[in-house]
Amino acid sequence: MVCLAAATPAVAASDPAKICAEAITRYGELYGKAPSEEPVTVVMMYKYVFCPSSVTVKVGTTVRFINIDKRTSHSVWFREEGKPESDRLFPDEKVEMTFDHPGTYPYLCGPHWETHDMLGNIVVEP
Repeated sequence: MVCLAAATPAVAASDPAKICAEAITRYGELYGKAPSEEPVTVVMMYKYVFCPSSVTVKVGTTVRFINIDKRTSHSVWFREEGKPESDRLFPDEKVEMTFDHPGTYPYLCGPHWETHDMLGNIVVEP
């Protein structure tokens, strides 16, 4: 008898708040300080979650997206804005973006937005 099983896609994080709390701890272990102590706004990519998934900043603010996962690559893609997807960010790699115009900017992780619902948004205020 042959038994076949369908592969199921990974599911979205069941507890983003818990994952983001872990991300803050991991960031401290890696960089010796909390992300809130950085001179820029930090969004961590960890366990298929953007932490925090939504941030509000003032015009002219730089946001650093940093991958603090151990093995997984991520990207940052402002697809609705028609922007190109960032290069894949491997562990400890980052990309920084400065937001010069007010608005709400949804973004996603190219390889994980469909299977893990890895989405976020930046709200830029005047």
